[in-house]
Amino acid sequence: MHRFHRIGRSWAAILCLSAIATTTALARPFTYINERFGQSCTFPDEIFNDPLPEPTNGDGRQWLSADGAELTCSGINNVDDETPQSFVEGEKASTEPGYKVTYSKTGKNWAVLSGTKNGKIFYERRLFGKDEVIRTVFIEYPASLKAKYDPLVGAIAKSLREP
Repeated sequence: MHRFHRIGRSWAAILCLSAIATTTALARPFTYINERFGQSCTFPDEIFNDPLPEPTNGDGRQWLSADGAELTCSGINNVDDETPQSFVEGEKASTEPGYKVTYSKTGKNWAVLSGTKNGKIFYERRLFGKDEVIRTVFIEYPASLKAKYDPLVGAIAKSLREP
């Protein structure tokens, strides 16, 4: 059974990478693996080509693109015992000016949000691990670049993995 599960995950990763490569024309996929929490995500590093320094706490990393998009892959300890449902409810209830959730979905151990924040579009996927770590991929881009980034965000978000 485990063998088939691994094969299924391998095919999912291949399909995700294919979607990224196809969507971005000749962009090559890059996989980031975080040493502290073990999360990984795959994205076209020809687009997100400006990596910021990793924070001293080693919780993740952020990349910028030349056209104003940002991608973050990070992890945090789930000290507040947050669940996918409580995370989404909290974000939907936010009164932060310029912030609006327009799409959300939850599963047993994951949550997805999309919306707008200060004139930009954001997409966030969180995995709630059995090890009490929340792993996140967050992508934000100018609304004027919706046609460019909308096809990428799903594949990048689905590439988020736990160790």
